[in-house]
Amino acid sequence: MKPAPFDYVVPATIEEALEHLDRGAGDATILAGGQTLMPLLALRMSTPGIIIDINRIPELQGLSRGEGATRMAPMTRQNVALASSDLATALPMLTRALSHVGHFQTRNRGTVGGSISLGEPAAELPATAVALGAEIEAHSLNGSRRIPAEEFYIGPYATVLEPDELVTAIHFPDWAKGSITVFHEVARRPGDFALVGLVGAITLDQGRIARVGLAWFGMGPTPIKSAQAEAALMGQDPASIDWKELAAMAVSETDPFEDHSASADYRRSVGRSIFARTLPGALNQGAKA
Repeated sequence: MKPAPFDYVVPATIEEALEHLDRGAGDATILAGGQTLMPLLALRMSTPGIIIDINRIPELQGLSRGEGATRMAPMTRQNVALASSDLATALPMLTRALSHVGHFQTRNRGTVGGSISLGEPAAELPATAVALGAEIEAHSLNGSRRIPAEEFYIGPYATVLEPDELVTAIHFPDWAKGSITVFHEVARRPGDFALVGLVGAITLDQGRIARVGLAWFGMGPTPIKSAQAEAALMGQDPASIDWKELAAMAVSETDPFEDHSASADYRRSVGRSIFARTLPGALNQGAKA
């Protein structure tokens, strides 16, 4: 099939892109990396009236370190972010998640902001943003706002972004040096979306858990913050935790779905196993580092 007819514009500035979004009145679509959009266009599953290609806006590319956070521009290619030594030092848990996104070839084109903005429920980056406490910065002609990642997703591929808003940055707060990366996913093949995944970070202080951020992917209609498990972990000595009991609590916060790849019961069972093995394993490795 071929795409339905559409207008195509290539703005040179954020302001110009926002003007096109405003004029599009909900019938405009942003083209970033195009890894999802192009197949949808070809299959006519997406039929926008106007496509706004933001690839030539310099302000939307690159990452920078600021006081207490890493600022990721949305058009930063996934492989560019993955190769950043600054990012690997500041947020190794984000680098770990990036290494599991798609394949090397798709990461050359795919963007960090595109993945986070799309909100695929089984993708690594939206869940990582939720787990690490990121904020999504969005602009419109009326101004800007920062949206906590935990509040950004409202359904499959649905976010709180207004039709005239453009994501202009993702802000990832710093985690203390030596914080422990939590990551595990189960997928049918490397590069596939996860059937079940868990991502996050844990900070220890004098042998006790002082900070924790955890999120599930592939376990519901959106990335799911494991809020009850986080609260139960705070202040605990890892050696005294009943990990099976905590895993059951964590999975009870999810809402897994049925599809051709796996049942909801399978996802719950695997989720409990992942949680009960991955967290103590990561903590043990962190204690030895």
